Amino acid sequence: MQSRILGTTMPVLEVVLDPNESVISEAGELSWMTSSIQLTTHTQYAGGGGVMGAIKRVAGGGSLFMTEYRATGAPGTVSFAAKLPGHIVPVEVGANSQYMIHRHGFLCGTPQIQISVGFQQSLGAGIFGGEGFLLQRVGGMGTAWIELSGELITKELQPGETLLVHPGHVGAFQAGVSFQITTVPGIKNMLFGGDGIFLAALTGPGKIWLQTLPISRLAHEIMEYMPAQQGQAVEGGVVGGIVGSILNGMR
Repeated sequence: MQSRILGTTMPVLEVVLDPNESVISEAGELSWMTSSIQLTTHTQYAGGGGVMGAIKRVAGGGSLFMTEYRATGAPGTVSFAAKLPGHIVPVEVGANSQYMIHRHGFLCGTPQIQISVGFQQSLGAGIFGGEGFLLQRVGGMGTAWIELSGELITKELQPGETLLVHPGHVGAFQAGVSFQITTVPGIKNMLFGGDGIFLAALTGPGKIWLQTLPISRLAHEIMEYMPAQQGQAVEGGVVGGIVGSILNGMR
């Protein structure tokens, strides 16, 4: 198996498979492939962990169905394009090397890669953290390719070093990095600061990948230019402005 990442702003991953080699992805990720590639879509695959694996995958924000792309009879090529401007990053996964990624981050992987829910360290992460705190765990054995949007900032946290991050900018981190929820200090900052209420506290040691263009923030910015639906409620007054700023910050 060989792979290469082509392009710049909108990259594409090209995987060249020898006969009987395969890669897996969530349903709907395919961009193009050669005629020797055979598709098989199912809920269970070689490294997927059976029925419980499928349940854990869905709980982590993934899809119930996975697609296996296998070269049959001759070498073949299958390609997966990024959905947003950004980067495609390969990571090597093993018993002591697992990763937590944002819920839309898994692009594809070798057959023994396992995708499951990334359990949070506090209940507040699941309830109040928003989409940015619903994480997938990438485990198993092999190579996984993850998709991060915008520019990519990589940091190596030292033991005990903590970085506070807006939830949408958390792209991926090594599973050994501690992940907790903290709040923006000060009631005025919460209400009027425009940065939301909750932040992710990432504490080393370990490597983290930050993305500069969270999909939720992109969608929010585009929404301003979308035609308003008839009958849509309009926020008004001081209270409406405060509530709107809180909601905007949590996106």
